[in-house]
Amino acid sequence: MTELIKTIVTSLVDHPEQVVVTEKASGNALTYQLAVHQDDLGKVIGKQGRIAKAIRTVLFAAASHENKRVQLEILE
Repeated sequence: MTELIKTIVTSLVDHPEQVVVTEKASGNALTYQLAVHQDDLGKVIGKQGRIAKAIRTVLFAAASHENKRVQLEILE
């Protein structure tokens, strides 16, 4: 899942070398924290959060095969 997030986000940003994804597991839930360059934050979130919502939708679909709950946090 970490590689999936990195693949999606690096194609959107201007500074792909600064994309960092960390995973935190707690029971049946996984939380992914995404950190990008400050200039790329708007590109990852998108207008009215549309791109962030689309990334989360892809993650939910990928996690449904593993019966896990997934959450994506975008850090500043």
